[in-house]
This record gives sequence, structure tokens and C-alpha cells, in this order.
Amino acid sequence: MDIIDAIILGIVQGLTEFLPVSSSGHLELGSAILGSDKLPEESLLFTVVLHFATALATLVVFRKDIVVLLEGLLKFKWNEETQFTVKIIISMIPAVIVGLFFEEQLEQFFGGKIVFVGFMLLVTAVLLFFADKAKSTENDVTFGKAVLVGLAQMVAMLPGISRSGATISSSVLLGIDKNKAARFSFLMVVPLILGKISKDILDGALTYNEASFGYLSVGFIAAFISGFFACTWMISLVRKSKLIYFAIYCSIVGLIAIFSGLYL
Repeated sequence: MDIIDAIILGIVQGLTEFLPVSSSGHLELGSAILGSDKLPEESLLFTVVLHFATALATLVVFRKDIVVLLEGLLKFKWNEETQFTVKIIISMIPAVIVGLFFEEQLEQFFGGKIVFVGFMLLVTAVLLFFADKAKSTENDVTFGKAVLVGLAQMVAMLPGISRSGATISSSVLLGIDKNKAARFSFLMVVPLILGKISKDILDGALTYNEASFGYLSVGFIAAFISGFFACTWMISLVRKSKLIYFAIYCSIVGLIAIFSGLYL
């Protein structure tokens, strides 16, 4: 992998982690376009670094919200901040179960299966289309809805299903206020990313050599910068009900992926 490849994949990860177009699906398609020889043995480490960059971008964008949550938690009361944190934990459970007990089965959907990615992008497009047409409400995230959004996040572990698209769409379709839906969607993924990184480190699955420092660094910077702006932009788009454009985009990319996988 050279510096240009690292920058491209970093930008792709940063944009698609927050924009509802599936980061995992685009990384699969990007890897297929660049060629498998572009992804060395350190590719898992590179993926982890990119995910950490987007998690950090989320923390920066929502820094004020996080400070408020921490202040509320430190009061050790069943207040709004504590309840919100519990809802985040509840929403994580389905994805954690899959990650811990079905990781090998999940990995079978990765590895250049671009036709499958294409069909999953079409599913994402359908979700975004209906969410865009949903009426605006002022409802909050309840404990029951947190479970359902968590299930949507679990399904989004498949390449091609956008995590932000699935969680925001399911939230909006459940009648949750669009601003609150975006906030909950982005904050709920941070613990999962950090948990996955910790698991990979403890498992000893990451390999590193000094030669990889360059592309890891530029990939991290590219993912962080693009992720920061994508997260900020996405919040505005959800508020303005502009998801239909991403539904069209996912449909086009999905159809191209399917055609390429079947006929090229």
C-alpha cells in the first residue's frame, strides 16, 4: 500500500462512516478496485486505525454532549444523562453478541463479494427512501426503541448496509425526532468501535512494522478530517430531510456493483 492508496481509503472510511452509504461496503468495493495486492498483512491494523480516527472525530463533534453526559453520570442519579447512557448500552447488546459469538460467520460476507454488497446497498437505499418520507416528530429515544435501533445496528454489520443509514432510518421510522436520531446514532457506535479495537489488541491480531507508519499516519489523518466534516454535514442533512439523495446514490452504486460482479 502506498501513501495515495492510504489517503483514498482514509477519505472513503471517513466519509462513509457517517454518510449513509456503508463504510464497510465501500471499503470492500475500494479494495476490489485497488486490488487485493494493495492490502498487506497489516490491513487489519489499517482498518482499526481508520475506525479509531472516525471514533475520535465523533467525540470531537459531540464533545459538548459528551461533557454533559459525563457530568450527569457523576451525579450518580437516575437523571436524563444516566438514562441516555443506559439506552446507549442497551443498543450495543445485539452487535456485541454478534461480534463475540458469530465473528467467523460474519466474516464470510466479506472478501470481495461485491454482488452481495450491491444488493445490501439497495436495501440501504430503500431504508433511506422511507426515512426521508417520514414525518418529523419531537419524540425521544425510549428504552424499547433503543433495542430496535440496536437490532438495526446489528444488521448493519453486513457490508453494504449503512450503519448510520440503518440506525437513523429506523429511529426516524420509529417516530424519534430527527436531531435526536442522528445524535443517538453517532454516539451509540463509539463504544462499539473502541471495544472492537480493544478486542483486536488483546487478541494479538494486529501486526505492525516501522514501514507501515507512513500510510497508517496519513490514513488516520485523512479519515479524521473527512469524518469530522461528514459527521457535521450529516447532522444537517438529517435535520433538513435530504436522505433521498443518498438513497439514489446507494441505488446507483449498488446496481453498478451487482452488474460488475455478475458480468465483468
